[in-house]
Amino acid sequence: MTPTPGALGPDARDAALAAMTGQAGEHELDVLVVGGGITGTGVALDAVTRGLSVGLLEQRDLASGTSSRSSKLIHGGLRYLEMMDFGLVREALQERGLLLTRLAPHLVSPVPFLYPLTKPVLERAYVGAGLALYDGMAKAGKYDMGVPMHRHLTRRQVARMAPDFKAESITGAIRYYDCQVDDARMVVAVARTAAKHGAHVATRVKVTGFLREGERVVGVTARDLEHDQDLEIRARVVVNAAGVWTDEIQEMVGGRGALHVQASKGVHIVVPRDRIRSETGFIVRTETSVLFVIPWGRHWIIGTTDTPWDLDKAHPAASRRDLDYILEHVNEILREPLDHEDVVGVYAGLRPLLSGESEPTSKISREHTVVTPVPGLVMIAGGKYTTYRVMARDAIDAAAHSLRTTGHGAVRDSITDRVPLVGAESYETRANQRVLLARRSGLHVARIDHLLARYGGQIDDLLAMVQTRRQLALPLEGAEDYLAAEVVYAVTHEGALHLDDVLTRRTRISIETFDRGVAAAPRAARLMAEVLDWDDARIAEEVDHYLRRVEAERQSQLKLTDQEADEARVQVTDLV
Repeated sequence: MTPTPGALGPDARDAALAAMTGQAGEHELDVLVVGGGITGTGVALDAVTRGLSVGLLEQRDLASGTSSRSSKLIHGGLRYLEMMDFGLVREALQERGLLLTRLAPHLVSPVPFLYPLTKPVLERAYVGAGLALYDGMAKAGKYDMGVPMHRHLTRRQVARMAPDFKAESITGAIRYYDCQVDDARMVVAVARTAAKHGAHVATRVKVTGFLREGERVVGVTARDLEHDQDLEIRARVVVNAAGVWTDEIQEMVGGRGALHVQASKGVHIVVPRDRIRSETGFIVRTETSVLFVIPWGRHWIIGTTDTPWDLDKAHPAASRRDLDYILEHVNEILREPLDHEDVVGVYAGLRPLLSGESEPTSKISREHTVVTPVPGLVMIAGGKYTTYRVMARDAIDAAAHSLRTTGHGAVRDSITDRVPLVGAESYETRANQRVLLARRSGLHVARIDHLLARYGGQIDDLLAMVQTRRQLALPLEGAEDYLAAEVVYAVTHEGALHLDDVLTRRTRISIETFDRGVAAAPRAARLMAEVLDWDDARIAEEVDHYLRRVEAERQSQLKLTDQEADEARVQVTDLV
């Protein structure tokens, strides 16, 4: 099957590196982006759609850091209203509407939440006013709101809607809507959209230093971790979007930079949907942050914590104390308490917060900042997932100024508010054809719905693959919610190079199965091997590494302190 435009298969990676290093005749990029999270991929997409030549390097996998470990919400941020950060909330709500209705309707979907009320009059008035402002900002934005308005509920209505919620302890609730997304899949979609428009994308490439001409940065030195090769890539402007690794990048330019990024650890747990009977999610206050109970297919995601983290950034570890904290707080609102035995999956991520040295991480704003510490280098940090497109636009606006000093000429304005992500085109048509697609493919309608929610209009690629190889229509052994075809597609179209990439980010098998993907690993590795030409030894190595990683995570979650959890988790690092 001929790969679709923007496919990130192994050959595309080789071609991207050849182009970036000048082997394909392109001796200097306009913009080189460092970092393959939501911000970095967004920057690449913004730059390439303005007509610039663009490369992107990621030292691990797409979304392997913060961007695959969020609360998976596209939201305005209710708590920022209380901080009086109205500009950030307005901006985020506008982006929420844009993503939901235009750019990524296949990936972003509305999700209802209950905000419980414990005081009869004043609290309802206070919270109701806040949510009226929240909805009003969304409705007054440039794009469609896309979700229903909030609604006041009595205690009896809450009991009908959420039977397992302790309704007797509240006076009522307010139901409001935000949106959710599979954060890692969104990053892949943004990266693929950038590649479709001409950006060169390469993962498993680590930046080791900067090329300089006088004071000016003119490119980077890097290491291809897959092939053990040193590279030089020249660019008029380098944009650093490395998130929690920002300080390390600043050190490469002699520590010159105006950004101080503090990592804040957020832990989430995943439990089966049948453990909490409710039609809607919840949001409740804790002493340090807010606790979300978020519907997630056949599961609930519950989190999060908000604590400083200064240990291993690549593999932040959840401790027993983190899990106890989440379970303790969620059990305060549930009739039937959850315990550790109910937890299917756990994940920990690091928020890259711009901060002063003494601020608690839960109080730090999610505003972003763009700086140019030396000519030819733009750095962006802070911000929140929902506003990635605005962050990317601001970074390339700064890069445009730097480009003009090299004689590049004027750079066009950002157009990403009019560039749908791959999968958005034809999504509504295919959704309307779901029964017909099921009949033609021989798959159950529920399978078609699953594929539509993950691939949108690109479901055509998956169905063509299934028609060619009927065995790919079978459920993946050990993780039957997914088809075998999805593993192959992750390699041929979505840039997956290792078993971790597939089980942890292209799918969510690592947090959606009680064994955390152990049973699915051998079959998934064999399917990947067909595309990547792995021999038996390599298959065994990939599976063994994944199993050891799962065990290291389990052991870390038994430890009481962050230090002990980190020591257990870093026993297994990345496979390269």
